[in-house]
Amino acid sequence: MALTPRLDQRQTQALVMTPQLQQAIKLLQMSNLELAEYVAEELERNPLLEREDAERGGSEAAATDPGGAETAEAEAPEIDGNPGPERDATDEASPETAAQALDVDYDNNWQAGEDGTDRDGRTEGPSLPSLSGSGRGRGLDGDRPRAEDSLARDVTLREHLLTQLGVEISDPQDRLIGTHLIDILDEAGYLVGDLEPVAERLGCDVARVRATLERLQQFDPAGVFACDLAECLALQLKDRDRLDPAMRTLLGHLDLLARRDIPALIRLCGVDAEDIADMFDEIRALNPKPGLVFDPAPAEPVIPDVLMRPQPGGGWIVELNPDTLPRVLINNAYHARISRGARTKEERHYIAEQIQSANWLVKSLHQRATTILKVAAELVRQQDKFFARGVAHLRPLVLRDIATAIEMHESTVSRVTSNKFIATPRGIYELKYFFSTALPAAGGGEAHSAESVRHRIRALIEAERADAVLSDDQIVDILKTEGIEVARRTVAKYREGLGIASSVQRRREKNSAWPGRPGRARAPF
Repeated sequence: MALTPRLDQRQTQALVMTPQLQQAIKLLQMSNLELAEYVAEELERNPLLEREDAERGGSEAAATDPGGAETAEAEAPEIDGNPGPERDATDEASPETAAQALDVDYDNNWQAGEDGTDRDGRTEGPSLPSLSGSGRGRGLDGDRPRAEDSLARDVTLREHLLTQLGVEISDPQDRLIGTHLIDILDEAGYLVGDLEPVAERLGCDVARVRATLERLQQFDPAGVFACDLAECLALQLKDRDRLDPAMRTLLGHLDLLARRDIPALIRLCGVDAEDIADMFDEIRALNPKPGLVFDPAPAEPVIPDVLMRPQPGGGWIVELNPDTLPRVLINNAYHARISRGARTKEERHYIAEQIQSANWLVKSLHQRATTILKVAAELVRQQDKFFARGVAHLRPLVLRDIATAIEMHESTVSRVTSNKFIATPRGIYELKYFFSTALPAAGGGEAHSAESVRHRIRALIEAERADAVLSDDQIVDILKTEGIEVARRTVAKYREGLGIASSVQRRREKNSAWPGRPGRARAPF
């Protein structure tokens, strides 16, 4: 059979990832902080976009009642796979009222009164500096410190160490070495790099770098510039003149200390039980992360994307947090004006590109908001028992369950629940928290959530007595009597994931007591 060229026409269907669809997907998986940063960049880049004022926009958070009918303004379209039904891209951005509110003449948006003040009472033009040496004004030389410059602020670890470096070390080369060593400290005060690269970078001997390091290890706070935990504790004990041979041996076997192997430590250190108890007290009083005293890591607050509250008559109300919803509008009046003034093809192309980008951003933001609301409402419906009764009633749930209920793709649900948080009467949770695998129930009953089983294991271990420590097999038997079918290796995996020691180590901790000191079973840190 001879091969000959020919022309055929075929009709096929394929999903094309257009830039607009990619933008919608990217916005959906962003956290509220990432979204705010992205919108700020778009507002700066696109002259047709403007941020809606709070006074003009008001609170327009879409809400839904999981126990009843949804009150969201629009159904969230499927953006992963099928983009959903097409809507007018200017529905949110171009109503007549919004256009009138944004109809601003930027050449005349400030008007001065007859007395030289604007409408808000501000003086026309830049304010003149004070000519007198008194009062709040700054002199003409501009060297008078401002009030905000004199406000107290926390001293960082680096600043604290550099101050000591300038006082304690006078040699310029050693100061330069010390500055480099300070720069390779982590926030806890530990050295995170080797000395050889520092010596190579500065063109000096490693011995000189090590000698400088020994001088820096005498700085305050005691324990900084250590390479590991044992050295950090040793530096603090040396500062207190408590680093004797027995304590050195104890610091060399911190693994035995963590396991509370008292007999082995007594044998290695050559001391009695009373001395070991005193040494434990001394170590417990030390700070394993001395650098955090000066430069603590700031706690990042979690801003929930979804708010949830109970209804007076029963059920729950779920609504989007208006503080996390960026409100942007398209200035259609400005678009019409610059469109009339466009002269070249490049100008018209630029304006068309910007209005299309603005329309798609507004549409994508609306899609993101309604999709998050839809997923969150379904999650609340499915986990109603958890919110009403507690974690023991958390039901097993997978992405497919939510996707099927709201007729979306699993990948869309996965993007929605990543880095999104909901504020509930039981606390703030990430949406992904409510998804857990199912464990079979004994006797073919209702399956149990893995998270509820973990909670039950923790409760059993916390309630155990020192003379009746539960093994993993015993926990399996107890759970089986409660209708939970789980293997011993699963219990061990959950226990280790919760940071709970084995039954042997727990029994050793609960029973470890020294003469005259019963019940000393706490960890050193």
